[in-house]
Amino acid sequence: MTALDDRPGRRLLIALFALIGAHGVALPAHSATSAAAKTAPSATTQTTEAQSKLREIQERIGEVSRQLADSLKARDRQSADLRQTELAVTAARRQIESLNSQQKTLEAKQQTLSAAQEKAAAELRTQRAALAAELRLAQRLQRNGPVQLLLTQEDPMRAARMLTYYGYFGRARAAQIDAIRAQGDKLAALEQSLRENEAALAVLLGQRRQQATALEQQRQERSTVLAKLQRESQDRTQALTRLRAQQAELEQLLRNLARSLRDAPAPVPSGAFAALRGKLSWPVSGTLLAQFGQLRTQGVRWEGVVIGVARGAEVRAVAAGRVVYADWLPGLGLLAIIDHGGGYLSLYGHNDGLRRAVGDSVAPGEVIASAGDTGGSSRPELYLEIRQNGKPVDPAPWFRRRTPE
Repeated sequence: MTALDDRPGRRLLIALFALIGAHGVALPAHSATSAAAKTAPSATTQTTEAQSKLREIQERIGEVSRQLADSLKARDRQSADLRQTELAVTAARRQIESLNSQQKTLEAKQQTLSAAQEKAAAELRTQRAALAAELRLAQRLQRNGPVQLLLTQEDPMRAARMLTYYGYFGRARAAQIDAIRAQGDKLAALEQSLRENEAALAVLLGQRRQQATALEQQRQERSTVLAKLQRESQDRTQALTRLRAQQAELEQLLRNLARSLRDAPAPVPSGAFAALRGKLSWPVSGTLLAQFGQLRTQGVRWEGVVIGVARGAEVRAVAAGRVVYADWLPGLGLLAIIDHGGGYLSLYGHNDGLRRAVGDSVAPGEVIASAGDTGGSSRPELYLEIRQNGKPVDPAPWFRRRTPE
């Protein structure tokens, strides 16, 4: 008879199972582990799902940007024209920067090739001089050449040694001739590389002149659009209407982004940004031109701060996060928005160029843009906002220093 057939034993097992069910007693570790292994997704699967989710969110944000641009064309012709001209100016500047970088590379290569050419030519001259000396010595020895040496020498051992020396001299001259030939080929190749590099540099300079012309044309077009906007802004009612429309545009953008990011993976651990209050570094050095809450015009106040900067100054992320917007917006020009998690966003406006795209993760202090005057600004400046759950908050208390100077 087995233990299970024994009545008291069966009653004991039933009581034990009842106790486990009532008090949630854990199963043995190996059983729990094996069950978890069967049900939990692998790290690879989780990573793939997260990447897929991020791509989906990037597409949603891209659609938000496209809808905004289409809406702008239909509603505000002047802002749409400003957007087009400023994006063209930015693209031309970026192309010129790229051409300048290529030019520096080609010029450095030109210097390297020139130095190598001079060195190769000097080595060739040295080798030719050495060969000429060898040939002059050979001519002097020719009077006592190998055949005559064999006929006149009485000591065969000495004659053998002399013949060996002649062999050494002959092989040395042959090696020198080969080295001179190789050095000549190297020099010819360097000269060819120099000619090709000079041709590439000439093409590049031509392209840069074309881009500079295009940039100047785009600047003139931008000036024309800005003049129209300034004429409109002389009317207080129109200026106030435009500012309120721009604020509404930003609020609508943020609402659309919030909907797009609703189920996005957190860019940083929860609460990480909130813990940085009073510890952040300013995104750029400059002069504080407008403070949070300061009156901008009748009925409109600043919801961030404005920092006067040098054109092209590097704009850095105030904290870790993920770029959720990188495009042009009325009143703010080229705008970058970073999601820091926990409902916190930082906004950087009036940029001359954007260095990061939607979906990019950024580290604290990482360069995300270059400062400029896009969005209709009359001077290079950076507009900075910090938002908590969609509401603007005073940025100043978040930084170690009260001003960015």
